[in-house]
Amino acid sequence: MPDAIHFYEPRSGHGLPHDPFNAIVGPRPIGWISSRSQAGGLNLAPYSFFNAFNYTPPIVGFASIGYKDTLRNIKETGEFVWNLATRALAEAMNQTCAAVPPEVSEFDLAGLTPAPSRLVSVPRVQESPVSFECRRTQIVQLQGADGIQVPTWLVLGEVVAVHIARRLLRDGIYDTAAAGHILRGGGPADYFTVGPEQLFRMRRPA
Repeated sequence: MPDAIHFYEPRSGHGLPHDPFNAIVGPRPIGWISSRSQAGGLNLAPYSFFNAFNYTPPIVGFASIGYKDTLRNIKETGEFVWNLATRALAEAMNQTCAAVPPEVSEFDLAGLTPAPSRLVSVPRVQESPVSFECRRTQIVQLQGADGIQVPTWLVLGEVVAVHIARRLLRDGIYDTAAAGHILRGGGPADYFTVGPEQLFRMRRPA
């Protein structure tokens, strides 16, 4: 007998204690984005809708739900840096979620060190083992199937420089498990880690 199915139309509500959408599309990599305002103020914020979208050129993107400081900064300067959030940095990353005025730097709030980038003016998180320096390529305001725009913006950027801690390169291959990536789950406080126990390999068919 087939499993019973919980069916709902999102526009009418899910009828559950917590919206399952984020839990189903997950776990997701965290877009820990540093940016700089035109006036020079630093911002650091995590985004749970983040991913890579292209190889050549490498393009990453994240969605800002609401018009936030990060979005405004990237519109002003055209630059941002993605920083890898790891298990060791989880508490610091969580501190950068705080809703603070634009003049408050989340680097200071979380006790993190802004390190100079090589090709963009925005600093990276020195404590993070991997960072992507990015230049904005597109900012797209999203819309529903009805064509009505929603207050969410997709920010895409070309990765123009990459920083990787050498300890994570094993025979020249990046060791995802050793890096301790953390990923956003769907519950109000759920995160996941990546480790060797989750690793399995499959070769593509010839």
